[in-house]
Formats: sequence, structure tokens, C-alpha cells
Amino acid sequence: MEAFLVSSGVVALAEIGDKTQLLALVLAARYCKPLPIVGGIFVATLANHACAALVGAWAAAAAGPEVMRWVLGLGFIAMAAWTLVPDKCDDSDAKPLTPRFGVFVTTLVAFFLLEMGDKTQVATVALAAKYSALFAVVVGTTAGMMLANVPAVLLGKAAAHRLSLKLVRGGAAVVFLALGVWVLLKAGGI
Repeated sequence: MEAFLVSSGVVALAEIGDKTQLLALVLAARYCKPLPIVGGIFVATLANHACAALVGAWAAAAAGPEVMRWVLGLGFIAMAAWTLVPDKCDDSDAKPLTPRFGVFVTTLVAFFLLEMGDKTQVATVALAAKYSALFAVVVGTTAGMMLANVPAVLLGKAAAHRLSLKLVRGGAAVVFLALGVWVLLKAGGI
């Protein structure tokens, strides 16, 4: 249960103001079809985070527990710094392709590709390496993505103006920093 809860919370916080959340806002504003957009986000996230979790589990097994503690601790601290850097919506994000294959497939493909190498995907790799509960991590990170993106899709740009993204990013950075310090303290035998 801890793996699920931590994964959900960390990813939900990391997703606020992220480029994939900005994509969700743009898709919602452009197509005004929340159900296929939410469905595309869900399937893309599930697939992307399942792959990321497998990489994290493989890395944990290959490196061994002692090395992974140090890598994870330093990785979480790096994620804390990365979280403080706001993502910008560039021109390619603001004008998604015409949905040749429909809103669902457009969302699925765009979201899956944009999530590659993203903070939340890297966090999923780290969480899967930390916890041996692969299923709980994938379900948790997917739930965290949905917690952050479904309101963005349903409420559109109005939601973005009401949230203090700077405050939320700061909170996410504190969570990542605390996780990093905690893992490093355990690695040092404290």
C-alpha cells in the first residue's frame, strides 16, 4: 500500500504544471471532448509507466541494493531540483495535429511520446527501483497522473489560473528532497 500511495502522491505533484499537463489543457481547449482525451491519457500513461517500471525493476536487480540506494537517493534529490524548473508550452505543443485518427488516438500517441523522459516517467523508474511492488507502483503513478490531468481536462484553462504552480512545484520538490535524503540516510546506515 505504501508503494501505491507514495507513487500516486509523488507523480500527482510532479505533474502539476508539467508539459504533459499543458498538453492535456491544450487538447481539452482544442477538441472539447473530455472523455476520449481522458481515455487517451489513461492508456498512454499506463503503457508508458509500465515500461518505465520494468526499467526501474531491471536496474534495481542489475545494480544491487546498496548501489541502488545511492543512485535513488541522489536521483530523488535531482528530481527535487528539476521539479522547480517550470515547463513551457512551446509552439508544437500549442497546435496539436489535426486528429486524423480521432481525439482518443491523437491524445494517446501525443501523450505517450511527450511523456518519454519526462519527470513523471523518471520518477516511475525510481519508484519501481525503490519498491519491489511493480504493480502497485504502476497503478499508483497512473492514478497520480489521472489525479493531476483529469481536472485539467475537465476544467480547462480556468483550473490553471487558480492553482499556484510555483507553490505546488515547491511542495513537490520538498517531497522529492525528503525522499532522497531518507534513502541516502538508509544507504549510510543511519
